[in-house]
Amino acid sequence: MAPSTIILITGANVGVGFASAKVIASASDKYHVFVTGRSLEKAQNAVAKLEATGELKGTVSPLQLDVTDLASVDAAVAAVDAKFGRLDVLVNNGALGFIKNEAGEVDAGAGIEEVFRVVLATNVAGPYTASRRFRPLLARSADPRIVHVSSVMGSIASTPAMAEGYKRFGESGIPYAVSKAALNMISVVEKTAFPEQKTKIFVMCPGFVVSELRGSDEASRSGWGGAGDPAVSGQTLLTLIEGKRDADEGKGVLHKDGVHPW
Repeated sequence: MAPSTIILITGANVGVGFASAKVIASASDKYHVFVTGRSLEKAQNAVAKLEATGELKGTVSPLQLDVTDLASVDAAVAAVDAKFGRLDVLVNNGALGFIKNEAGEVDAGAGIEEVFRVVLATNVAGPYTASRRFRPLLARSADPRIVHVSSVMGSIASTPAMAEGYKRFGESGIPYAVSKAALNMISVVEKTAFPEQKTKIFVMCPGFVVSELRGSDEASRSGWGGAGDPAVSGQTLLTLIEGKRDADEGKGVLHKDGVHPW
């Protein structure tokens, strides 16, 4: 049976993206998930790991997609169009918190100005480019949805409560927080500027979970022992895809237990 819901997740080869792809593809045979990575090899390796679990009910396929490369985005659009002719759900998950070196470690020598440039290009311009280029395929869906994976760190109203964190880590987390606030704004602008497309647009906070966002070493991935299971983030995403949180659209940054204010 052909899948009835076509989903594409950016940055799905690791972390929250990978865990979400597993949760979704394990939930029902109606789902097909495009598992994307900045290189095709990374995407292929992720798909192999997913299929090796033996838990999938739906289907998955690898796709190269770098949201900072317009040619890569357009090639991904063409690939999805050729395979299914539409896209039902775009999940803008791929993001950076810091500049990383070739080994995947945080480049401590990068200046804050360069971190701003790279993080904003990936976390803000990238998702908007993906949304814009996939718009024609989403328009062919009977129930088009975009989910921007943001963070409570992008919530302006919640920032005062995070004062201790900023005192601890200094200015290093500012580019990421600013990028997520901008991503939140994009979601509002998209909904306002293109109401005729009837696309439901959500902003989601995955929570503090195990992720390569902080670095590839075990201490960083695990949040120094305090991070939760990214499968919980995948379950939250699944509720958005299934329509269980439609009443919360546009209200703020959705998380598993409620909504953070803008």
